[in-house]
Amino acid sequence: MGMLDLMRLMSIQRQRDQERRRRQAQAPPRDGLIALRDKRKGSPCQQDSDSQGAADIEIPSLPEDIWRLIHSLMPMRDAARAACVSHSFLSSWRCHPNLNFSSEALGLSKNAYGNEELAGLFYSKVNHILKRHSGIGVKKLTIKVYSDYSGKGSSYLNNWLQIAVKPGIEELIIALTQFQAKYNFPCSLLSNGSGDSIQYLHLSNCSFHPTVTLSGLRSLTRLYLCRVRITENELGCLLSHSLALEQLEIRYCNRIVCLKVPCLLQRLISLKVFGCDKLKLIENEAPNVSIFAFQGDKTELKLGETLQIKSLCMVRSGYVYHARAELPSIMPNLESLALQSCKETAFAPKLCSKFLCLRHLSIALIGFFPAYDYLSLASYVYAAPSLETFDLDRNVQNVSIFAHPADLRSIREEQHHNLKSVTVTSFISVKSLVELTCHILESTTSLECLTLDASQTGFRCTTPGSKIGKCPPLDTDVLMEGHRGVLAIRRYIQPRVPSTVKLTVLEPCSCHSTEL
Repeated sequence: MGMLDLMRLMSIQRQRDQERRRRQAQAPPRDGLIALRDKRKGSPCQQDSDSQGAADIEIPSLPEDIWRLIHSLMPMRDAARAACVSHSFLSSWRCHPNLNFSSEALGLSKNAYGNEELAGLFYSKVNHILKRHSGIGVKKLTIKVYSDYSGKGSSYLNNWLQIAVKPGIEELIIALTQFQAKYNFPCSLLSNGSGDSIQYLHLSNCSFHPTVTLSGLRSLTRLYLCRVRITENELGCLLSHSLALEQLEIRYCNRIVCLKVPCLLQRLISLKVFGCDKLKLIENEAPNVSIFAFQGDKTELKLGETLQIKSLCMVRSGYVYHARAELPSIMPNLESLALQSCKETAFAPKLCSKFLCLRHLSIALIGFFPAYDYLSLASYVYAAPSLETFDLDRNVQNVSIFAHPADLRSIREEQHHNLKSVTVTSFISVKSLVELTCHILESTTSLECLTLDASQTGFRCTTPGSKIGKCPPLDTDVLMEGHRGVLAIRRYIQPRVPSTVKLTVLEPCSCHSTEL
């Protein structure tokens, strides 16, 4: 059932309630008083809406549990509004299963209030809602707090969690942005039976100190920790009680020095670790990890059995070169490979080894490589005969083709028969980049779409649906290079595009014209 269907049914139910109230208001007084049984006490709205008579219409009679299900599928703000106008929805609101407390969900604009005023309104609204909620039946609780509210935030958070975290809850998301790990998440919440039903636990910017006495978490399948104060021993205790875990993601948790993933986690398939600066070792013994993502330069990786890894994302200096040389032999079943490097050898090696299963390739070069040879990346493309998509993002300076307009180089490779989509972000007039693009066009028989983004920014105010008023400012040199990139496309690449390939060129946004 779609949201439009839900809103239509809500409208029908509202008309039914309005008609019933109209008839009751027209009924003879009873002992001098008009019966007001439908007065909505404890509505989530501060005041009732005026009721207007509704014409007689044919309204479906649905069981109460159906209306309750419809109400539970609505976003929280829509569910609250429905409870304001519908007696049938008011009772189900007190057991609404999805509670989302964030400034966006509560309609609070960060631009309209100061930090302290915004925090005060936020806590007031959440308190008002939870006082009218029974605390029973909550399946998903999301709390996103953007301010500490003069140190009062911890007591508010504890009260909210005591009300809403009960046995049966499945998702718990606590995302704090300005607490700087001052808030200590109460582990006792997970030990009273509530932890048994939690499937997804998301914590950010707080302290979390599980111990060996922690119980529960037998249903936990997804764990996300970001900027959480937790030691490797405490994390080990948590993992030892999470045997159903399937996805583990850790970001910027700088108290972890050694991450050991035990073999007890037989169901773990996804392991992602980003930005943990103190981390010296990752040792994985979970036997079924097929998705691995990592960011860092100084961490030793002991991934155990790697034949089952199908998706790899690495943000590591110099890894574009080493991945071409090492991965075909140690991860032969890779289907998706994403690499990002800020320090790189001047070229990718040309080897005979193949990525026989690779279908999606993404390479990002970030930094200053004045002599990097983009044409050498063709060795990746033609080492992957099953490749379907290739995305290249570059943010490096190099010599323009207009500075050295000699004949374009070409390399002899077999034709590629599966590659369908190629995207180059931050396209500029670098000669080797033009050569790589032309080479792919001439040697790929299956290509359907080529996108060359010369806008030099990830945001465009002219993009349909964009919410930004104006693109971020660009340095004049960067903007001029974007225009030179467009000129290189028109002069060297566009004439070589076959009629069967759709070429999309994204030029610098028109709002930057005043910056030239």
